[in-house]
Parts: sequence; C-alpha cells; structure tokens
Amino acid sequence: MATETKSQSLRIALAFGLVYVLWGSTYLAMRIVVQHVPPAVMGATRFLISGTLMLGWCLASGRKIAITRKDLVRLAAIGILLLVTGNVGVAWGEKYVASGLAALVVAVVPLWVALIEMIILKTERLAPRGLAGLALGIVGLVILLWPRLTDNSVLGHKELVGIAILIFASLSWACGSITSRRSQLSIDPFAATGWEMTIAGFVNLLLALALGDFSRTTWTASGYLSIAYLVTGGSLIGFTAYIWLLEHVPTSKVATYAYVNPVVAVLLGWLILHEQVDRYVLAGTAVIICGVAMVTMSKIKITAPAHSEAGKNRSSKRVKPASAN
Repeated sequence: MATETKSQSLRIALAFGLVYVLWGSTYLAMRIVVQHVPPAVMGATRFLISGTLMLGWCLASGRKIAITRKDLVRLAAIGILLLVTGNVGVAWGEKYVASGLAALVVAVVPLWVALIEMIILKTERLAPRGLAGLALGIVGLVILLWPRLTDNSVLGHKELVGIAILIFASLSWACGSITSRRSQLSIDPFAATGWEMTIAGFVNLLLALALGDFSRTTWTASGYLSIAYLVTGGSLIGFTAYIWLLEHVPTSKVATYAYVNPVVAVLLGWLILHEQVDRYVLAGTAVIICGVAMVTMSKIKITAPAHSEAGKNRSSKRVKPASAN
C-alpha cells in the first residue's frame, strides 16, 4: 500500500510538473514562431495537427467522437473563443510584447472570469478577501504596464497595442472558459477538445487565407520546432496531464498552474530570449499572482449552473486557463 501511494504521489508530481513547465513555456514558443509565421498560420497549423491527432487517439482508444448538431454549435463557439480570438489573439499580442509580459497580462483571466460570473451571470459572489484580490490584481496590472503607459516612443505605442490585444484575448479566453464549463456535451473532455482544436484550426486557416498570410510566411527551423513543441507539449501532453490531474486531485490544487505559468514564462523569456525583467515586472508579477490567488480561493457559489458531469471536468486550462496557451 505504501509503495502504491508513493507511486501515485510521483505520478501527481510529474503531471503537475508537466502542466507547470509545458504551459508556461508555450508563451516562449509562440513568441519565437510569430517572428516569422503570422499568428493565423501558426494557429491553423498547430490546431489542425493537434486536433486531428487528439480525435485519432480518441477513436483508437474506443472513445465516442460522433457529435450532434447542438454539440457542433457549442464546440465551435468554445473553440473560437478559446483558440482563435483567445490563443491566437495572444500570438498577435506577442508580435509586439515580450513573452513573459504577455503571460503576466494573460494571468488576469481568473479576474475576468470572476467579474463575468459575479456581475453578468450572477452565479457566484466574492468574499471580502476575493474583492480585495480583484482590486490587487488591477493594481498589479497597472504596476506592470506603468513604463509602457508613460512611454511616448513608437516602441512604447506598439507595446500598448500588443497589450490591448492581449487583454481582449484574455477576455475571450475567460468567456470561452465559462461557456465550456456550462455546456452540456455528449462526448468526453478529450474528444471535445479534439473537436475544438480542429474547428479552430479550420477557422484560423480561413482567416489566414483571407489575410493573405501564407505569402508572408517564412518557415525556419526554429519555427518548425516551436510549432512541433506547441502541438506536442502544449496541446497534447500538457492537456492530457491537466485532465488526469482533474480526475485525481482537487480542482483548487490543479488551479495553481495559473500562478506558476507566468513565473515560468518570465524566467524562460529572460533566460532564452534575454527579455528585460525590471522592478516593474517583478513587482507586478508578485501583486498579480497574489490577487489571482485571493480571487480563486474565495469564490462562493450562488446558483449551480446546469451542466453535465463531463462539463464539470472541462474547466479551461488558462483559468486557465490558460493561460491562454
């Protein structure tokens, strides 16, 4: 029994490590890709490959992948919110913003979720500690962005444009996460995610064709490797570890990835791309993470939204997720 318990503890630790590192490093990979590959092309390539592989694995493992018309509408809405305007929106922002800074801006997704559920949906309320965390998160965001807000240079303006895109992308991710959690689907989380990625891949492909992005694409070795990493590490291995954790560990513990991913992203951006980490980044990181932790741990349900058991297990990874990874 002791050996079995130790083995399970090791598996849990490994799964947490995978989610922490793989999802935190996706910001770095996207930053590398978008230097030569337009975001829509990256999204089309990444999600068509990962979605097809996920559905193929589901089929091979005997999981149901057939969907109803209602499923298709819901999966399309979720896929577009999470993986087109959400994830690929983050890639657009990273054309102008360092990967570590992008991860920190996206880290406020739980704050968006809390505001939507509290003010618009009225399904949850925040305890005083949560309201304090919400205010703290906003203060942290202002601290983080202060040098850009006071910079009148062309570079500063471009960064502000990128940050605006990231804020919109994080809002889209929050909306997609809430929609996912409240949706009743006839398939399990793995098959649902496979369809969401595949649908998002086709939408990104249409967007890339409409914008003429393929003519502006320069494929490099680093681009190929980064997309391969996003497909395997970010979409397949990372998501599988996340779903496994949801089945074996309390959701509140799994949600700690939202605090760790930005730190991993900042560290990797500094180490590999030599991105600047100044006192504003350090202070903003600490304040935002504290605020997000306070909000996440203080939610109080008012009404329980109707959703299936499968829906309960399909919480977004960038709330979670993700990080919009």
